[in-house]
Amino acid sequence: MPHDWRNILDQYYERLKTARAMGPNDKLEQQHKRGLDARQRLDGLVDENSFCEIGTLVGGLGDGSLATPADGIIGGLATIDGRPVVVAAEDFTVLGGSIGFGNHAKRLRLATIALQEKIPFVMLLEGAGERATNAMHRHPYAPNDLQVLAQLKGHVPTVALIMGASAGHGALSGVLMDFIVMTDSAALFSAGPPLVEAALGERVNKQDLGGAKIHTQKSGVAHNRVVTEAQAFALARDYLSFMPFNNPQSPRGPATKLRQHDGRIEEILELVPRNVDRPYDMKAVISRIVDKRQFLELQPDFGGSMITGLARLGGHACGIVANQPMVLAGAINRAAAEKATRFLGVAGDFGLPVVFLADNPGVLPGTAAEAEGTLLAAANMFMAQSRLRAPKLHVTLRKAFGFGSSVMAMNPFDRQTLTLAFPGATLGGIPATSGADAAALDVDAKAELEQAEAAACWRSADTMAYDEIIDPRELRNYLITGLNVRQGSLQQ
Repeated sequence: MPHDWRNILDQYYERLKTARAMGPNDKLEQQHKRGLDARQRLDGLVDENSFCEIGTLVGGLGDGSLATPADGIIGGLATIDGRPVVVAAEDFTVLGGSIGFGNHAKRLRLATIALQEKIPFVMLLEGAGERATNAMHRHPYAPNDLQVLAQLKGHVPTVALIMGASAGHGALSGVLMDFIVMTDSAALFSAGPPLVEAALGERVNKQDLGGAKIHTQKSGVAHNRVVTEAQAFALARDYLSFMPFNNPQSPRGPATKLRQHDGRIEEILELVPRNVDRPYDMKAVISRIVDKRQFLELQPDFGGSMITGLARLGGHACGIVANQPMVLAGAINRAAAEKATRFLGVAGDFGLPVVFLADNPGVLPGTAAEAEGTLLAAANMFMAQSRLRAPKLHVTLRKAFGFGSSVMAMNPFDRQTLTLAFPGATLGGIPATSGADAAALDVDAKAELEQAEAAACWRSADTMAYDEIIDPRELRNYLITGLNVRQGSLQQ
């Protein structure tokens, strides 16, 4: 090595060594008792040897010391399953992962690269939010990463993995993402327990304030809850495997040519009972019609009467929105509608075809439902599906009453690639029995109304309300055909 380079390179590598060492040993030991540190998390998420760090020396001082290694956030460029991504992980061992000015600048730069280069952005969050000492100094610039994260919405896929307690600015970063995963030990809140007690006098622990169960079961803020960090990494990789790099691209899938029919599903007649009053598990139907094990359910613990998720059918990536007759008979309550609306927004942004599987008695009625705004939530879901410009395929399996059929994309000639129904599917403003009772109809009128309901699918077919009434065993073949139409148009 030339003598005039040796000194400066020695200084450079000494700084790198200090920066990559992260926080003090005692903080690292505490972190390792809870799980992985930030650098180990990035190694677990991205492809081996693919991480190229950006801003390693942020947090270094001009006098040669390094006060805050990487300033509490480690980020850069990498690949996941061979696809380029931008990644960032908050480092809780450095001042609790709090956000100082250098941290702000790095977050902004990483988000800007994702927007500029149109590639996915993944954040691993465990941090205390804005650093308290920031108030003692003048902020060196005006923009912040939240502005750019808002611009990323709908342009590139974004994922947040909440790996521990995430508060304030960091938590806001997470909730701006398309897909949010929390580990069991994670928590997410605008302000942590000490600030809540100081401001409101309310004493609460992290889990009761904003733990994973709160946000996956009650608030609906987060999508999925996992036990281990490895499961969180796997979910992130799985989610991105269904998504394109950015919204101008077609959804990614392994198929390179159009797939033809591959057989009927004989057991579907056992899975879906003809008696509309008998519940069944729609998840069993979904697992049978999609490609083997190629279904990722989103928000499984929230809005249980609605199922949303990503799937592959005939090798094509698509979204699925389905009623769940096992919960509220598939009726659409506020949580179910909000869950579907959120999902349809992301699917529409990235051009994912959506398969709607309808089997519901309508929008949930009653005083509690009205008080919590169920009707408005259902209206928002209707607008979300109506505005979809991605292909949509509708199937009525047994019933779809009133507005419950409209929110599930059944309305005829509403940009569907295909609209299908099983024989005997029942339709109407409200179920015949309850409608007749509400109207105080006599026995003959009630029987006539029930007869009309039973014949509804034939009348609908006669007027092209459905493209086709199909043998349920042919459902997978019809859906693959519809998705092939989409793929064929993209290849022209």
